Amino acid sequence: MYSKCNEIGDARKVYDVTPGKNAVVWTSMIAGCVQNDASREGILYFKRLLGLKSGVDLVDAVMASAALTACARVEEKHVTNSVHGLFVKIGVESDVNVRNTLMDAYAKTGNFGFSRMVFDEMKKKDVVSWNTIMAVYGQNGFSKEALDVYREMSCIDSLRRGVVTFSTVMLACAHSGALQFGKCVHNHAIRSGLEVNLHVDTAAVDMYCKCGRVDTAKKVFHHMKNKNVKSWTAMIAGCGMHGRGREALQVFHEMRRSGPSPNYVTFVAVLAACSHAGLVEEGRHWFEAMREEEEFNIPPGVEHYGCMVDLLGRSGHISEAYNLVKQMTTSPDSVIWSALLSACRVHKNVELGEVFAKKLFELEPRNVGVYVTLSNIYAEAGKWRNSERTRAIIRTKKLEKTPGYSMVELKGRIQVFMIEDRRHPQHEEIYTYLESLTKKMMMAGYIPDTSSVPHDIDEEEKERTLRVHSEKLAVVFAIINMALRTSIQVIKNLRICGDCHTFMKFISKIENREIVIRDSHRFHHFIDGFCSCGDYW
Repeated sequence: MYSKCNEIGDARKVYDVTPGKNAVVWTSMIAGCVQNDASREGILYFKRLLGLKSGVDLVDAVMASAALTACARVEEKHVTNSVHGLFVKIGVESDVNVRNTLMDAYAKTGNFGFSRMVFDEMKKKDVVSWNTIMAVYGQNGFSKEALDVYREMSCIDSLRRGVVTFSTVMLACAHSGALQFGKCVHNHAIRSGLEVNLHVDTAAVDMYCKCGRVDTAKKVFHHMKNKNVKSWTAMIAGCGMHGRGREALQVFHEMRRSGPSPNYVTFVAVLAACSHAGLVEEGRHWFEAMREEEEFNIPPGVEHYGCMVDLLGRSGHISEAYNLVKQMTTSPDSVIWSALLSACRVHKNVELGEVFAKKLFELEPRNVGVYVTLSNIYAEAGKWRNSERTRAIIRTKKLEKTPGYSMVELKGRIQVFMIEDRRHPQHEEIYTYLESLTKKMMMAGYIPDTSSVPHDIDEEEKERTLRVHSEKLAVVFAIINMALRTSIQVIKNLRICGDCHTFMKFISKIENREIVIRDSHRFHHFIDGFCSCGDYW
């Protein structure tokens, strides 16, 4: 009782005076520590039990699950392995609940392969087992694997899919941009009688927003009978990431009038929406308002500062953004310094660019993107020696860029393309069509933007390098395989470059298609030669 009321100190006092502690008492104390963010202490209680003469005999499946939950919340990875080995020896490891918790514990420590191994070795799996392994994949960026698990699960008639199942798989669809798959899952949820379920509806709003269908998300949102703070925040964030800053603020105003009180995450969504739409004055207003005691009394965190720095920096107020960073009570992270460095490149501020790059070198000495951005700042300012010197550091330190990739969905399957990818079965057809399309675009006025390509290669090589970017290959693949005028949606892990942005505007007009690209920063909707971002990204 005391643990559930967040009175862990009183729980300890009761535990200390309890004579002849049985399995229930030990389990309650371990679980209570976990519930009160004292997982390390929970593990110590478990170790203390094992030190008793007959302590091992008290360990049952319920206690094992509590101990594993504690293991999942500490940094040391070996703890879960050690406890797993003990449970195998004493014979509780085969219990389905223990194995479900074990999968989650391994995932929390980054051992996803071990999570899968535990799942595969289970002779009996319940719906929690399937939901757990799906969540392990979906919450850690392995969306394809999560969708594969759902397909496999759907073939087992005895398993009843519920709220957790549908919410989990829609999260995976949101991460991978699998719109058609997500639509099917949402329809299954509706047919299962979960059309008015708060958690399913919120997951659907998030999924449609992240799959490029913000208007569909708004329909789901407006049909919801009940909305919590997560529902409102998901809708605000969805409008924001599509560049609909005014609409995001309108939803926020509706929330204030009739919904729950906005929280920390809500204000991250509000400020991000202002940043994506370039709403400088609105961003300043809500950043100040959230801190006021009589209104919201929410101290800004790193995420809020990050949004404001991005907003101010991209709109040209770099000095104001830097002064804001100097006022932070916590240390700025690499995201904040990267936003400032990017702003320096956009607005060609070499002096501050050097300052911000130095900060990033201290935090992330092997982040090749920092060196590339600084080199480009030098190059665009005509400081070729400095640019080449920075590039030379990349070669000397043998730094490697994060591989760029793009994903596009076709008939419920995700197709993945890397830069200059020739592994796809249709690669010859893709490259031939891309060559033909590029010629048409050049006749229409397209000029390759080579400013983002290293300056130490000739123009022809620069253009060839740009031509094989992953998003271009993904879009051409979609054009070849999808019906005429079908909207094309691509998910990209990195920020879209200037040339690809221009390329997509031309291709949307020539092919008469809507092209939706979600990069690491926001959504871009290309229609009839224009982009929804207004070239502000």
